[in-house]
Amino acid sequence: MNILFLNSARRGWGGNEKWTLLAAETIAGKHNTFLAYRDTRIARRFGIRTFRLPFIAEIDPVTIVRLIGIIRKEHIDILIPTKRKDYVIAGIVSRICGTVNILRLGINRPLKDTFWHKLVYRTLADGIIVNSRKIRETLAVTKWIEPEKIRVIYNGLDCRQLDIRSNEPFPKPASFIIAAAGSLTARKGFDMLIRSFAAFLRNSPDADAALIIAGDGQQLIELKQLVKTLNIDDKVVLTGFLDNPYPLYKTCDIFVSTSSSEGISNALLEAMYLGSVPVSTPSGGIEEIILDGENGFLVPFADEKKLAAVIGKLYHNPQHRNAVGSAAHITVTQLFSIPRMDKELLEFLTEMTLNRQRS
Repeated sequence: MNILFLNSARRGWGGNEKWTLLAAETIAGKHNTFLAYRDTRIARRFGIRTFRLPFIAEIDPVTIVRLIGIIRKEHIDILIPTKRKDYVIAGIVSRICGTVNILRLGINRPLKDTFWHKLVYRTLADGIIVNSRKIRETLAVTKWIEPEKIRVIYNGLDCRQLDIRSNEPFPKPASFIIAAAGSLTARKGFDMLIRSFAAFLRNSPDADAALIIAGDGQQLIELKQLVKTLNIDDKVVLTGFLDNPYPLYKTCDIFVSTSSSEGISNALLEAMYLGSVPVSTPSGGIEEIILDGENGFLVPFADEKKLAAVIGKLYHNPQHRNAVGSAAHITVTQLFSIPRMDKELLEFLTEMTLNRQRS
């Protein structure tokens, strides 16, 4: 099969882009894979053939025409758009060229019963890949999407690269490190984390602890101001974007995800593999992998008091912390392997291709 991934991101590197890279390069061992992209910072990470396109809007005539040319020249069989802007373009082009169009959706977001959503997710899509059962359940509520078109495929983890890249040294500003990572947007809930950390420090004023948040985004100035207002400047580090965050994940004692909406966070999975204790809001499919108190901890979104209490409990109980971290590592090793992702992804692509041929 000849498979073309589409990614129109223009603001750096995130979980969606990680999945695209891993999926494309894993499949490349058996099939021909390509990438249509917008941002050169993303394309240079890929070791497959790439094509730069404008991706100016959801209906972009220039991108559509050029994409049709690529599909015909390279004999593309399957399109896999990975961003919302890509969905419409891929859907239109797939119907013109007769290719299979399979959307990749990595966030739990209910669909409105609108003509536009029906067009994109039902009429123009042959299949939908999601990374958690929770997202599938949310989509299935919209009765106009056929459940058999939706396939849950957990993200794979490139454990070899994690082992190699996490070995770089990372300076520890304190003996106990709490880490978080992601785009600095309201959806990620970093303000909740910062306030909870401040509450933990009030409860344990002598704690040798630090909070490190890796990422960049529109809330950077706002979060810096919050840290200053809470008078914890000497305890919080906002690193900006880290090209290699894995030494941080390996160094930290706790990795916290406070998102209000998510699929299953890649960063959280990577930190779990590297032995950190995961603490997360029950967003997206996180409850599918974390058993509260056994291989991690679940905290309701916006419950800052509960999050502060969990941080305190883990700070004062290193043996329990180590046991939970070990259990977290075992969980992701079993559920999120690359061979499993590769097998399930290729099975679904083949199945959707055969369905399209029959219709």
